[in-house]
Amino acid sequence: MNFNETLTTKVQTIEKIIKQFLPEEIGYQKTVLEAMNYSILAGGKRLRPMLVQEVFEAFGGTGDVVWPFMAAIEMIHTYSLVHDDLPAMDNDEYRRGRKTTHVVYGEAMGILAGDALLNYAFETALRAFDKAETTEYLRIAKALKVLAEKAGIYGMIGGQVCDIESEDSTEPITAGQLMFIHEHKTAALIQAAMMIGGILAGVSDEVAARLEQSAYDLGIAFQIQD
Repeated sequence: MNFNETLTTKVQTIEKIIKQFLPEEIGYQKTVLEAMNYSILAGGKRLRPMLVQEVFEAFGGTGDVVWPFMAAIEMIHTYSLVHDDLPAMDNDEYRRGRKTTHVVYGEAMGILAGDALLNYAFETALRAFDKAETTEYLRIAKALKVLAEKAGIYGMIGGQVCDIESEDSTEPITAGQLMFIHEHKTAALIQAAMMIGGILAGVSDEVAARLEQSAYDLGIAFQIQD
């Protein structure tokens, strides 16, 4: 099959899955819900949810228990971009060809939209329990643990901290610092995606560790190319 055609079809399918989990824009908190949806519907490669699904299916996973995690990991990725674009961070006015969230909705709402996407990501991932058999609950719990760790202070946020501090430093950045940034800021969510896909499919801890290493290599390669 033509790779580009297959890729386009898969992205379209992922877009439909993500949209199923987006919040309805109603209530007194409507503005932040609009800002959340504006951010996540801005487009993108959908690489991370695609990796979740591809690894899940490669290891024999079937069904839609993986869908909430696909949406959740894209929400986490999107929240990180929303916060990256803020004036206190990169101060970007455009992303993917249109105005960034804080430019459209204001800086305060941009902060809240990022916060909301992060929190709602875990609300969404927890919906996997509704789609699973009782025997799959442990897999979901393990997947949630990976998602939390790779998105947190020992993962993506930790990498962002080092990145910000290195920009303000008067000392040259070391190779160790650079690799730490790449591993945690970029590779961590790719590791989460591939590990979650495997864990939900029922792989062993050993195989999950191999997926983690493969995803590290992929993330570093991705960052070098970027």
